[in-house]
Amino acid sequence: MFRTALRNVTAHKARLLMTVLAVMLGVAFVSGTLVFTNTLSDALQNSSAKGFGQVDVAVTAKAQEDVGDRIVKTPELTEALREKSAKVPGAASAVGVVTGFTAIADRDGKLVGGGFQSQGGNYWGADDPRYPMEKGKAPHGANEVAVDTETARRAGYEVGDTVRISVDGPVLTPRITGVFRTDDGNVAAGGSLALFDTPTAQKLFGKTGTYDEIDVKAAAGTSQAALKSALDAALPKGEVETTTAQRLADDQAEMISSSMSGLKQGLLVFAGIALFVGTFIIANTFTMLVAQRTRELALLRAVGASRRQVTRSVLIEALVVGAVAGGTGLVAGIGIGAGLRSLMNTLGATVPDGPLVVSAGTVATSLVVGVVITMLAAWLPGRRAAKIPPVAAMNSVHAKATTKSLVLRNTLGALFSAAGVAVVLAATTMDGSDGQAPMGIGAVLLIIGVFILTPLLSRPLIAAAAPALRVFGISGKLARQNSVRNPRRTAATASALMIGLTLITGMTVMAGSLQKSIDKMASAAIRADYIVSMANGNTLSTDVEEKLRATDGVTALSPLRNSPARIGGTTEYLTGVTPAIGELTDLKVQDGTFAVGGTKVVVDEDTAKDHGWKAGSAFTAAYEDGEKQKLTVAGVYEGNELIRGIMLDASVLAPHQEDPTDMQVMVKTSGGASDATKDRLEKALGSNPAIKVQSKQDVSDEIAQMFTLMLNMLYGLLAMAVIVAVLGVINTLAMSVFERSQEIGMLRAIGLDRRAVKRMVRLESLVISLFGGVLGIGLGVFFGWAAGELLGTKMATYELVLPWDRMAVFLLLAAGVGVLAALWPARRAARLNMLAAIKSE
Repeated sequence: MFRTALRNVTAHKARLLMTVLAVMLGVAFVSGTLVFTNTLSDALQNSSAKGFGQVDVAVTAKAQEDVGDRIVKTPELTEALREKSAKVPGAASAVGVVTGFTAIADRDGKLVGGGFQSQGGNYWGADDPRYPMEKGKAPHGANEVAVDTETARRAGYEVGDTVRISVDGPVLTPRITGVFRTDDGNVAAGGSLALFDTPTAQKLFGKTGTYDEIDVKAAAGTSQAALKSALDAALPKGEVETTTAQRLADDQAEMISSSMSGLKQGLLVFAGIALFVGTFIIANTFTMLVAQRTRELALLRAVGASRRQVTRSVLIEALVVGAVAGGTGLVAGIGIGAGLRSLMNTLGATVPDGPLVVSAGTVATSLVVGVVITMLAAWLPGRRAAKIPPVAAMNSVHAKATTKSLVLRNTLGALFSAAGVAVVLAATTMDGSDGQAPMGIGAVLLIIGVFILTPLLSRPLIAAAAPALRVFGISGKLARQNSVRNPRRTAATASALMIGLTLITGMTVMAGSLQKSIDKMASAAIRADYIVSMANGNTLSTDVEEKLRATDGVTALSPLRNSPARIGGTTEYLTGVTPAIGELTDLKVQDGTFAVGGTKVVVDEDTAKDHGWKAGSAFTAAYEDGEKQKLTVAGVYEGNELIRGIMLDASVLAPHQEDPTDMQVMVKTSGGASDATKDRLEKALGSNPAIKVQSKQDVSDEIAQMFTLMLNMLYGLLAMAVIVAVLGVINTLAMSVFERSQEIGMLRAIGLDRRAVKRMVRLESLVISLFGGVLGIGLGVFFGWAAGELLGTKMATYELVLPWDRMAVFLLLAAGVGVLAALWPARRAARLNMLAAIKSE
């Protein structure tokens, strides 16, 4: 039986090729994901480990927990503490570290690096061992800075050039005195690093006289553990904590691995979808191969082969196909992994140098996935073939499914579908995250149910295409009949395409609806013409508000200034605003009035509900400096994702803040939003590359750009499933043509020309593909609506938007799949020798 199985594989090479390709693509996706994420993780970990080369023990301030109604401040790492650390037994040196966001502009005034990856820090003394100087010298004074080699190369800077830099708002124009090398992971990933002398860095980052961290280097012969013990004994207990460089490196590696895990899981989900679609092709292929060899299998049974041996021979064929597909998929996946790393570098997301990592786990996973998926998909056709009695198989009485089997299948499909719809509808009535798991379960049940029911659905849906097919005469009529001749095969072929289009349509509906909802939210809640914020989401200097207030044409503005406070034993964030906030927002007031001033505050409905407040309620807030004040709720407003929280007068909040900063500033101008006004505001802020001046439309466009980028990425990932589906249609048509060779020969003999034969096969492919497309788009719209109902519980402005134009494109895509997939089978059918075909069995 083993030799028989191998001969069958070699005898049907062409028929199994598409199956091999389908499995190979899925395996390549899996192995490529593993190679890419392992390579990226290894490179980032190695780069990160190098960054700890000049530290043996790091001293940091111990985080303090809230106590009662007081906010306990985190202890400060002072110069005295650094000097004490440098003098402990076993310490060779102690370096004070200060870091913070620092945006560097290139020669065109644009931000260098990736926003959050734009960092600044301090250069210790005249020769900092952490940053070997490649050119020039160490910075000294407020007008000097050093930059890393990569930033200097990307921006075209040299020693002596003046550079535009922003820390928290105002633009600085220091001179570059040095260019240094660094192993900093952010720089390796495409960010930038600017270094000032220590006093300047402390002043710029609001850490005057203090440090974020103290890095202690061990003397020769002292271990990291021994130095840590000495520091623990010498430094104030309960105020600082010490960590060895090895532990820091391990924690960093774990963090990198964890972040890579999310990326890996996301990519593997799409690989799984491609493999799931591939199972339909495999099952279809083996079903047809077994059907074509029923007499051969019956003869084997007649001469003594058992049912188990027949099943085993089919599984051996699947094993060989799976092993070949797994091996070739692994090789292709290694190429995909290397290509993705190169693509990231091309797109500007620099990946640190390192070898391509192909682990034993990746090799094993690829081979196992290829073999297991193929054998699982082939098991049912093999088992079905083994159950056919020899005499029945020889007489082909097994060809049609029994009424009992069809009733059982349709009943099972109806139950799954009904259960899926019921669970999804129930999930839409739940609150937010509570409904996510039930909705996922319901979606899986519904997809399974529709797949089981697809043979039943194929007849009425394909029959609906009959009027259009009549235009093509006899070719159209034959195409319709052929497409419903074997409903199970048609169903399996269409389902492969259906799954891909379900996901694509569902995500498109959700993205479009979310975008519309955010547009409504912005237009309904914001009256301001512009919102000013930092490019990386960090806080703004209060100087920004002052500069904007002094700008011509500004009629009203308000900062949004956050500060923690203790209220009723819990920590809440207060938002400092000016009384003009009422002119800059259009928030629906549910109770009281929207009036901010003095000790009067306004509160969003969720916060008010949590504390049991209403208009006129009074409460005591303990500010971050420990002082308490009684505040009164003037009004309760309907908050949203853009604006929420407790708003009070910024002039009341400011005295209690040690270092006040703004999250953003809302601005209203006399001329409204225009290019000229925006340009005037940007110039007032020094044309700062780190600051964004955005109108409501700009905010909406930025969010739309994010959704578009996300959708394009998902489309690219799901394209693999569509490609696999195309292979499935090609495979099904090719084998269908082979099965109908005699019939096609007869049609040719009675007058059907080659063009008509080609048209018949193409129309059959088109009908099957459109059938899958209609099912996929229908399910996608349903799932998009259901997910939107779930989101609507958290987003009051959510509104379902059906992207008719994109759905039309998806339907055309399905039609294109059908036309493309039919090219080779149609040509093959048209070229059949009619006499040879008539004599074939």
